[in-house]
Amino acid sequence: MNKKVSICTVGTAPPLVAQGLAAQFDVVGEASLEVRGLAVCGGHTRIDAPFVELFPRLEIVSSFGVGYDHIDAVSLAKRGIVVTHTPDVLTGEVADLALGLLIATVRQLPQVDRYLRAGKWLERPYPLTTTLRGRKVGILGLGRIGKAIARRLEACDLEIEYHGRKPQPEVAYRYHPTLLGLAQSCDVLMVVASGGAETRHIVNQEVLEALGPDGIVINVGRGTVIDEQALVAALRDKKILSAGLDVFEDEPRVPAELIAMEHVVLLPHVGSASVHTRNAMGQLVVDNLVSWFGGKGAMTPVPECQALAASKAPKG
Repeated sequence: MNKKVSICTVGTAPPLVAQGLAAQFDVVGEASLEVRGLAVCGGHTRIDAPFVELFPRLEIVSSFGVGYDHIDAVSLAKRGIVVTHTPDVLTGEVADLALGLLIATVRQLPQVDRYLRAGKWLERPYPLTTTLRGRKVGILGLGRIGKAIARRLEACDLEIEYHGRKPQPEVAYRYHPTLLGLAQSCDVLMVVASGGAETRHIVNQEVLEALGPDGIVINVGRGTVIDEQALVAALRDKKILSAGLDVFEDEPRVPAELIAMEHVVLLPHVGSASVHTRNAMGQLVVDNLVSWFGGKGAMTPVPECQALAASKAPKG
């Protein structure tokens, strides 16, 4: 590997990423005319055309995470800059958490734990909860993670339907051409959709109320997909039963109204947060850069950059 290749890190690189980059590249922490690659390790910096103007020799942006709504991939691709992310290596981990979050929300597991620790079991048994039995789960976003969640839900004997940009003939689940139709048919809405302008607030008041008073919302996708204030209102007014959320609109800030609600389950965006999976994601960030500058092309380009990434020879 050419030690003269300069890579700039954006955000705080996990130790494995920092060590892997340092072993292969000259790593800098700020804009430089010599920077040819970015390792993006945080979702709060907007990587767009004005930002990359600071890096005139930039060829590739390697992002930590499967979601990349903080990166204007279309604009960067037009400039000849490849964007990569870290799909697949986190699919199982996020799917596991989604199922766990659903069960925890339905059976009120965090609340039951707090009840026992407070000594209340000595006074009386915990009240009966609702159940997964007989429920129908609608998945919003049947991609890699959505399909992995669906397989786990099948093991729970749950009926599954879905909505997305288009039907997928290879799956047996019922497709709904509209999100409202999906919500009207199901009583659990599993949100796995990616963020961005197209999906912002598509889970709105009408969709939430269509789930009904026994409805439950689980979100392991992006916080912006749900109109958070509409969700607060639906929970407060008992238009739906509960929610389990791993993501929020303005992370790490969570609305006080949600925090005050005892009947919801809230997690601090930990879908992929195991040592095993985060290490695999970090390694893929490094491997994409090594592969690109080794003349082998990008390993996991985002869809908007597939054609550009087919070029295996980086610019000189």
